Amino acid sequence: MFYNITLWIVRFVMIFVFRICYIGRENMPLEGGCILAVNHRSNWDPVIAGLACPRHLTFMAKEELFKNPIFGKIISGLGAFPIRRGGGDVGAVKGAFKILNDGRVLLMFPEGHRMKNGKKGKAKPGAAMIAQRAKVPVVPMYISGQYKWMHKITVTIGNPISLEEYYGKRLDGVQLQELADGILDTVWSYKAD
Repeated sequence: MFYNITLWIVRFVMIFVFRICYIGRENMPLEGGCILAVNHRSNWDPVIAGLACPRHLTFMAKEELFKNPIFGKIISGLGAFPIRRGGGDVGAVKGAFKILNDGRVLLMFPEGHRMKNGKKGKAKPGAAMIAQRAKVPVVPMYISGQYKWMHKITVTIGNPISLEEYYGKRLDGVQLQELADGILDTVWSYKAD
């Protein structure tokens, strides 16, 4: 309920902030677990991804954001859960598997953090590893444009990436990195600017 009300308010406010154009919304699976893999340049990205996705999003957020009790409650209500960066966070990974096994959408940034310079970074293996083990598709999304007042923002959702040929296999670090690189390359292939 809180998510839907917030989404409605944000959608109304965004009419006066950015000119948002959506391409490929029909590519988003309407049911079943999936990972929404999005490029990440700004704190606006999760908001814009939430507006573009016809389904309720859940997402990992750095644990530091939950230290402020008020802000932490707000982002928790919007579907965020904490992840400790800089090492394996088993609790966050288990949380991701539960979300996907429950048939929900998990927003992930393949590069793991914001790339403020707007350039493509190095893919982290997390999204590939979670998608492969949870046996869910990865839906690529690219957000183009500058977050400036009344500038055009283009959100492109690409065709889901199936990792079915890797389901149930034990992949080593090199293979996971190759999958992660492929996911990131696909996300960036939808760049519109």
